[in-house]
Amino acid sequence: MNALIKSATIVDSKSDFHNETVDILIEKGRIAEISKNISNSNNYKEIKLDNLHISQGWFDSSVSFGEPGYEERETISNGLMTAAQSGFTAVALNPNSNPVIDSYADITFVKSKAQNCATSLYPIGALTKLSDGIELGELFDMTNAGAVAFYDYQKPISNPNLMKIAMQYVSSFDGLVCSFPQESKISGAGVVNEHINSTRLGLKGNPALAEALQVARDLFLLNYTKGKLHIPTISTAKSVELIRDAKANKLNVTCSVAIHNLILTDTNLEGFDTRFKVLPPLRTQKDCDALIEGLKDGTIDMVTTDHNPIDIEDKKIEFDYAKYGTIGLESAFGALQTIFTTKKTIGLLTQGKERFKVSSSVLSEGEIANLTLFNPDTNYTFDKSHITSRSKNSAFLGLKLKGLTYGVIANNKITLK
Repeated sequence: MNALIKSATIVDSKSDFHNETVDILIEKGRIAEISKNISNSNNYKEIKLDNLHISQGWFDSSVSFGEPGYEERETISNGLMTAAQSGFTAVALNPNSNPVIDSYADITFVKSKAQNCATSLYPIGALTKLSDGIELGELFDMTNAGAVAFYDYQKPISNPNLMKIAMQYVSSFDGLVCSFPQESKISGAGVVNEHINSTRLGLKGNPALAEALQVARDLFLLNYTKGKLHIPTISTAKSVELIRDAKANKLNVTCSVAIHNLILTDTNLEGFDTRFKVLPPLRTQKDCDALIEGLKDGTIDMVTTDHNPIDIEDKKIEFDYAKYGTIGLESAFGALQTIFTTKKTIGLLTQGKERFKVSSSVLSEGEIANLTLFNPDTNYTFDKSHITSRSKNSAFLGLKLKGLTYGVIANNKITLK
């Protein structure tokens, strides 16, 4: 793949060309030259876009696509195209399909479906067989097939001994255990944050305590095993405090936060709109502020869209019975820019790669082209015309966002809107 990118502003603090507006020549999938003015003497495909900015490719540590089994929600091919058009050159795929991704063959299958795509897929294997929380899955075999972590998506491991054994076992091959932060006996049948709004709306509450207890338990286990732990999608101020203390004590822990938990609160539930039924639930403004501060001081390692397509039959029903989840790839960049600068937003979208064994490259001559193209300055209202996912269950519909993505150049391919 050969291309000439014209008049692009580079946003990459590790690049010698950071904040410079330059031309970028790409030959055979590599950056051949970066200069102020490059002539198109070989008549390559020329890319010239309004207010074009470029950074290294973005990464999302938690996406769900449905396939196999839930193709009506999303397929891997369309999901990866959506990711590419949304600026992501790499995504970690959750195992919550049907069947659950819990074997060597399952990992091999999803990887085969992702071949020849601009966006690379990094599969996460189920931590336990069938994600039922009873018996550990084939963790070593899945690692050999290409699994980058192990996680029972949005299903807490209630047995602390099982979690302890998992951390000890994967240490022998540098595996990464992910643990959903919820104590099920405390959360019970709660569907929204337990607070004044849950009482006023008459919806069962899931207290912040349920998350804090599970985080605290897992950190104690981590300290005992000296293993490696990732806590996905924290949502409370107390979780930030607990993880900050754990890092101060040199525990090998990372965590992420879903973008919707940074911006939306339980006040959005006024209309009983099931687009806002997510897990963990939307919390209070105090929690949002603590999560944002956690990102600023490095306590929280990465953001995620926690992209989870749900078909309309499972969303357009009574709130108590609707499935949890929102899509988030298409709105990620524009939503983050409503609370952070462009530089900070790009930093957040490129963090977390090393933890999930995703290769990273700087915008420099000779490097493989792994690039995200975007316009950071466009203000707009997010609507269904911006959605390319099969499912349309976005919690950001109708919100004012800032910044549009054009697509990516990666894996020797160009994918633009």
